[in-house]
Amino acid sequence: MITDITINANTRGAAGKSDARRLRAQGLIPAAVYGGGDEAVAIAVSAKEIANILRSDTGHNTIFKVALPGGEPSTVIIKDRQVDPVKGRLLHVDLLRLSLTEVTRVSVPIEIVGEPIGVKLEGGILDLQMREIEVECLPGDIPESLTLDVANMHLGDHLTVADLVSDRTKVKLLADEHQVIAGVLAPRLAEVAEPTTAIEGEPAAAEPEVIKKGKTEE
Repeated sequence: MITDITINANTRGAAGKSDARRLRAQGLIPAAVYGGGDEAVAIAVSAKEIANILRSDTGHNTIFKVALPGGEPSTVIIKDRQVDPVKGRLLHVDLLRLSLTEVTRVSVPIEIVGEPIGVKLEGGILDLQMREIEVECLPGDIPESLTLDVANMHLGDHLTVADLVSDRTKVKLLADEHQVIAGVLAPRLAEVAEPTTAIEGEPAAAEPEVIKKGKTEE
């Protein structure tokens, strides 16, 4: 989704952990802008502003502008990001320059709508095999999500990429139309072992010995 957001950025020459720590102390994170026929540029951007974009409805598919001192703002999209696995804070972002007249490739989330009949009335379990899908389209046509209506699914039914709701004249889905996205499965039954009946004339199997830890009685 194209927005009117513009983030101010500064170029950076240094690299490494010490530079990253210095930037984070100022509320910034290292980033790179590349693509669009121009050279890649190392920059520093506001961690808070990037986090706000990622938390928005359009998330990493938000189209915004990055302005560098003395230059024209570049239209970009967040192509990749690094997050601290422990603290959850942003460490680095890659920004891809976009041309609004050229097709681009992005991943779009799949939105599940409704509760399947097979789950609500037949005791089944909804099994989701895809959470997002890659698409190609013009930047202005990037959808926030693609909808999959599962309300009419019965036990044993499944829905595929072909069932996604989208404007196929504007958005090309980069997955096999027969690829399964969701299915309603029967719950797995726990296997209960039946007791073994001793055959007449043969000794019954001995009970397994249970070894207990602790002091042995004399």
